[in-house]
Amino acid sequence: MNDLVLKGGRVIDPSQGLDKVTDVAFSGGKVAAIGDNLAGKDTRNVAGKIVTPGLIDLHTHVYWGGTSLGVAAELLARTGGVTTFIDAGSAGPGNFHGFRKHVIEPSPVRILPYLNVSFPGIFAFSKTVMVGECADMRLIDPREAVRVALENKDLVLGIKVRVGKSASGTSGIMPLDIALDVAEEVGLPVMAHLDAPPPSRHEVMSRLRPGDILTHCFRPFPNAPVRPDGKVREEILAARARGVIFDIGHGGGSFGFATARGMLAAGFLPDAISSDVHVVSIDGPAFDLLTTMSKFLCLGVDLATVIKLATVGPASAIKRPDLGTLKAGSVGDATVIDLTTGKFDYSDSIGERLIGDRRLLSTGVVVAGSWWHGG
Repeated sequence: MNDLVLKGGRVIDPSQGLDKVTDVAFSGGKVAAIGDNLAGKDTRNVAGKIVTPGLIDLHTHVYWGGTSLGVAAELLARTGGVTTFIDAGSAGPGNFHGFRKHVIEPSPVRILPYLNVSFPGIFAFSKTVMVGECADMRLIDPREAVRVALENKDLVLGIKVRVGKSASGTSGIMPLDIALDVAEEVGLPVMAHLDAPPPSRHEVMSRLRPGDILTHCFRPFPNAPVRPDGKVREEILAARARGVIFDIGHGGGSFGFATARGMLAAGFLPDAISSDVHVVSIDGPAFDLLTTMSKFLCLGVDLATVIKLATVGPASAIKRPDLGTLKAGSVGDATVIDLTTGKFDYSDSIGERLIGDRRLLSTGVVVAGSWWHGG
């Protein structure tokens, strides 16, 4: 008999083109089957709810206790419906070992990290103190980054670098160039953060390779990807054509409704929706992944696509086809969502408001084949 069955939910699994009311069964930590009238030792009635593959948040900061911006993945899994957290470079070569031993390995939910190219990682990020880890080039040692990445090749997804006025100050494009060298040396992709110039959007986009990720891809002016006339900038289109991956990374300062409307109107969807949740953005405007997904729903993106961009999209970006799917034999993670209607006040990162009529809320998650939501 199956270990767990979610009964009667609306199962939406974009990896299989599936959208129907049925049951999902889990056994031995894996997805066992999708079908009607399935039986299990633990049966959960989820009628009226949406059942999706376990959501993947491609941009989070969950080195809780080891960095000033870290939040607790376990709590966010409960409220935000996330079963896989991609940590976007909270730790660098100087403190990655602590992140691995004290947070990642004991975590009841999956955490997969990018290694920050800067030695201390994102070390001074809070509501009162903000010092970019790439503003001082003395903090970047490419050999140390290579060493730690290779020693943790079983875990590290790629190299994270933050450039822009806030993150790299007068260092400009140099930290990205070093990160690309490190990534090439260890055979991994780069995830690049870009805030206000310098460097320019063009400088960053021209350097990114197929499989590299631009996060904060719908950021507001300056360095926005869309022109005032609604046309997507040429360097953005060229980057997509050669295989650069575009990730939302909402965060506290990196997502604009005006940019999103322009990009969506031009037919340019992101490859992944992510929250960039950290100690500042967890109190708004990002809050969590489901809130960020809800904003896209209210901007006119259909539900199946929104779910795809939080499951199949990020799974593809990190080359983990066993995640973000409910195919039989895959990792036994799932998210149970309540699609509520009403009047909801959403904000982007520069204070523009959107009154939406729908909101996605977590009502439970399945982790490794077991119901996991505080009881």
